[in-house]
This record gives sequence, structure tokens and C-alpha cells, in this order.
Amino acid sequence: MCQHQPACPTSDSADREAARPVASHPEQGWSLLCNGVVLFEDTGELLPDGQVIGPHRPARTDRIVTAA
Repeated sequence: MCQHQPACPTSDSADREAARPVASHPEQGWSLLCNGVVLFEDTGELLPDGQVIGPHRPARTDRIVTAA
């Protein structure tokens, strides 16, 4: 699928999210990557074979500290 040089990661690669977007619809919350992956703004993914990858945002590490 990808025509970029160097080629983007394939849809079955661990770094598949690094592929370049070919269509972006931020108002709908998704982008189509050149490897066929649909990437959603919540970090969920839909792979070309129909497999669904759930959201995988990193856990928050910052804490709000309030004065007593």
C-alpha cells in the first residue's frame, strides 16, 4: 500500500501507528494511515483485517496537589 520512501510500517508491525496519514477527519475523531489502519483519537485502532485494537493511552502520571 505505502508508496513512501522509506516505507511506512506495515499494519502488523508493532509501530504501525507511525505510518503517515492519507486521510484525516478530526471532526469525526479518526485518521486513515497509509498502511490501511484506521486510527481513532482515543488511540483505538481498526486494522485492515477487521481486528480491533482497544484504546491504549498511557496511564496518567501527573497528580493534582491541592493545598490544605
